[in-house]
Amino acid sequence: MKDTDIKRLLYTHLLCIFSIILSVFIPSLFLENFSILETHLTWLYICSGFVTAVNLVLYLAVKPNTSSKRSSLTHKVTRFLKCCIYFLLSCFSFHVIFVLYGAPLIELALETFLFAVILSTFTTVPCLCLLGPNLKAWLRVFSRNGVTSIWENSLQMTTISSFVGAWLGALPIPLDWERPWQVWPISCTLGATFGYVAGLVISPLWIYWNRKQLTYKNN
Repeated sequence: MKDTDIKRLLYTHLLCIFSIILSVFIPSLFLENFSILETHLTWLYICSGFVTAVNLVLYLAVKPNTSSKRSSLTHKVTRFLKCCIYFLLSCFSFHVIFVLYGAPLIELALETFLFAVILSTFTTVPCLCLLGPNLKAWLRVFSRNGVTSIWENSLQMTTISSFVGAWLGALPIPLDWERPWQVWPISCTLGATFGYVAGLVISPLWIYWNRKQLTYKNN
């Protein structure tokens, strides 16, 4: 493992964090009265779009999993369509899980679905960019000792931290503080966002700190 690889990972993560910062400040230049709390659904649309676009551009530019095989245009189109289907399935799956755990079924359905979209953006999109629509690779990465690179190590951490952040964000909702951020699903989406950012910051630092102990098996 080279220090240059860790630096490349760190710079990539910093740009992902920057995309979230942009989703907060750029819309305020064009949209009147824009704020994360007051226009939360609008921010979810914008944040999801920014993060997805930056992830796609970065992984196309960095190419952490470069393949020696040349794929045809048909294969690339098929792969892209599969990724879109996987993302939609992820959104609907999360939506169903949220409803099963107590989210409103009919009322606030759009809010629940956008929470599923932003969580899929933080978890499923990086998996699709790095691993593609390959469930076998996903299971390998999230199994014990299944990672084969620092990118997959980082993917583990950011995905888990996003889920943990979303779960922690749900804890204040039942409390009678009557704060605007307690309205469903604002605290959950903010928790997922903070969890994602925390994973982006912590994972390169953790990998650098443990670089001498980390060993990876080739596929």
